[in-house]
Amino acid sequence: MSAPVVIVGTGLAGYNLAREFRKLDSDTPLLLISADDGRSYSKPMLSTGFAKGKDADSLSMAEPGAMAEQLNAEVRTHTRITGIDPGHRQIWIGEEAQPYRDLVLAWGAEVIRPPVEGDAQDALYPVNDLEDYARFRQAAAGKQRVLILGVGLIGCEYANDLLLGGYQVELVAPCEQVMPALLPPAAAAAVQAGLEGLGARFHLGPVLLRLERDGDGLQAHLSDGQVIACDLVLSAVGLRPRTDMAAAAGLAVNRGVVVDRLLRTSHANIHALGDCAEVDGLNLLYVMPLMACARALAQTLAGNATTVSYGAMPITVKTPVCPLVVSPPPQGMQGQWHVEGAAADIRARCLAADGSLLGYALTGAAVQEKLALNKLLPALLA
Repeated sequence: MSAPVVIVGTGLAGYNLAREFRKLDSDTPLLLISADDGRSYSKPMLSTGFAKGKDADSLSMAEPGAMAEQLNAEVRTHTRITGIDPGHRQIWIGEEAQPYRDLVLAWGAEVIRPPVEGDAQDALYPVNDLEDYARFRQAAAGKQRVLILGVGLIGCEYANDLLLGGYQVELVAPCEQVMPALLPPAAAAAVQAGLEGLGARFHLGPVLLRLERDGDGLQAHLSDGQVIACDLVLSAVGLRPRTDMAAAAGLAVNRGVVVDRLLRTSHANIHALGDCAEVDGLNLLYVMPLMACARALAQTLAGNATTVSYGAMPITVKTPVCPLVVSPPPQGMQGQWHVEGAAADIRARCLAADGSLLGYALTGAAVQEKLALNKLLPALLA
């Protein structure tokens, strides 16, 4: 039997690549390896579960057995690869050598864990996958007060979701505004005001130093001396592409596993896509680029070498209290923000010196303009 195409990871990147590949090639052996339980789910839906009253089982779309049948593939769950041997075209799973025809790294990103002292570090929960969500939801049952670390996209989405789910929410982050890497100040203020209108309390500037038990609850000690009483802590301080094993195997890594526009790494027959990949200098942790990569790489694996292209890729942020769509200016392009509107309805455009549109941030009623503005945006990878 010929060596299989091996995909490491069964998140959106791994399963969508497998689906696209099977549209083109129904016969080549296909092996998917998952460090978790291998259920198919949509990661963006994790930050909508409390408002919708959905537990982890409700967010699961298919069990691994069903996925294996659907994809005519073997799906190995709760399995971690321990090494990559590019010279012999094989990976290691403990003492077992697994050969591959092509290897695809789709193992995503890992949570950044903030250094926190105290005796309650086990009450600090990251949510990066369905199993994390199940643990956090179980811990939150019967509780009321949630402290969120981080006010980026994920922190704000979870704040909105938990508030709609009936929780009291406070947010802590060492910055001056929400989503500082994505939004100009006026749009950030609109989102923050919306969340505050639901009851959120923001502590912008300090960091969490120590988390201690206090009876049935917790005390969160901040760097500015504040002490916040809470029941559990959600960590949403960011993600870091997984690169360690790729680097150990001699693959080029930077912010992510370095790949060209064919999604090829620096070693033959090894590809990467999704959150772990840095595609032609871009590491974009969003769904639209991932889907574009899955379609292109499926063609390449099926024998039709296809480079990936990114058009305009706006991000719809799930903060229904203040609708938000943002398209950050492309990396390396300089522009000036021009802001119109007030309160919840902000239209912010980033314009180049010649007046051309580089990016935008739309909140509230202004999100209705996204389709018209999308036509004016430059492609990220033409």
